[in-house]
Amino acid sequence: MKKHILPAIKLTTLCIVLLAVIYPALIFAMAQLSPNHGRGKTVESGNKTYYSNIGQSFTVDQYFSSRPSAVDYNSAGSGGSNKAPSNKEYLDQVQARIDTLMIKNQGLVKSQIPADLVTASGSGLDPNFSVQAAKVQAKRIAKVRNLDESKVDMLIDENIEKPFLGMFGPEKINVLQLNIALDQLAKK
Repeated sequence: MKKHILPAIKLTTLCIVLLAVIYPALIFAMAQLSPNHGRGKTVESGNKTYYSNIGQSFTVDQYFSSRPSAVDYNSAGSGGSNKAPSNKEYLDQVQARIDTLMIKNQGLVKSQIPADLVTASGSGLDPNFSVQAAKVQAKRIAKVRNLDESKVDMLIDENIEKPFLGMFGPEKINVLQLNIALDQLAKK
């Protein structure tokens, strides 16, 4: 018994020092070398600071709507809904989102609605949506803000983030940055 307890205590102590002290200190030191010293990507607009890497709620008609969130955009508790795609309550929730989108965006056909505008991401905090999600809202934005639709389309194209190394992942748009650019366009 003595033969097994001493190595177990040594291994436990080594793991505690390595995983609870050295590893977190190393990660903290690496974060201090990154932009904004590990505090996330921030954007300043209108005397306010926003985190551009955390999804935000935009429900006013003059802004592009964000991807829905299962956690009400609360970054303290990220997570999905954990409901199966066949769950009646989940399907009713998605249908309600589709109906709302179609009311807000007159002339929109159900088949044009991308999935990311009516389904929440796995974290519930996805700050991005697809290019199609922006394009289907362009007409509404142009009408509400009294802008030419071609200018809104051009703004969308300017805010497209290309895939990593040109091949990993889809093209996407950060909703917060797009809405800030939209405000700047409206000021001109």
